[in-house]
Amino acid sequence: MNKNALIVVTNHSELGNTGDKTGWYLAEVSHVYWPLINAGFKIEFASPQGGNAPVEKDSIKIDDPENKSFVEKFNLKEHLPTKSMSDIDPTNYQVIYFAGGHGTMWDFPDNRDIQRVTAAIYENGGIVGAVCHGPSALVNVKLSDGKYLVQDKKINSFSDAEEREVKKDHIVPFLLETRLRERGAFYESAPNWGDKVVTSERLVTGQNPQSASSLGKAIVRCYEELKVSTSSKDSAQDNTTSSSL
Repeated sequence: MNKNALIVVTNHSELGNTGDKTGWYLAEVSHVYWPLINAGFKIEFASPQGGNAPVEKDSIKIDDPENKSFVEKFNLKEHLPTKSMSDIDPTNYQVIYFAGGHGTMWDFPDNRDIQRVTAAIYENGGIVGAVCHGPSALVNVKLSDGKYLVQDKKINSFSDAEEREVKKDHIVPFLLETRLRERGAFYESAPNWGDKVVTSERLVTGQNPQSASSLGKAIVRCYEELKVSTSSKDSAQDNTTSSSL
């Protein structure tokens, strides 16, 4: 079975009209990248527009071992090269993961290619993961039955309380927790900055940067459980076929 994962990051670098810069958050990539690599996944990077995706400079903390290894491997300074989501064939991936960073709030929610690829991977039996502001990618994803992907599923993301604590609740286009609830998701959260990951069917989401490492491990665990489940079904089907011969 192929083990291909797509990590999606933001292209957006402006924090509203504040004049401040943003982008994707390093630990929310590196702390998921390494568990997937160690589990044998081949990983590609994508963004809504493709090209060089800006990292949030304040997140580059190389005293963190996973961050340091990632920065060194990709010679990361300000940008990460990515594929455009419009070029992504969802049949090539078993996992799609959306990293956070405030930039995602502007270019993830309404991107039609994000919606197309995410729905297809999920309906093909794949895993959808996201952390912090990454679940902004999921708020408008609909499945073939017309329902939102997040509807009736347990979910997590950067909480409204955390957004207010960092004083960006009046800067972001919407409050993510509130929007997910509006889409019919069952939102669960930890106290501010707590490590919290929620798995609901094949949807794996985490609350904040502190949750990224746990989320990476949860994606791998979900994949392994799914693989065992699929193998069991195949084995049972083979036995049924043999018995009928």
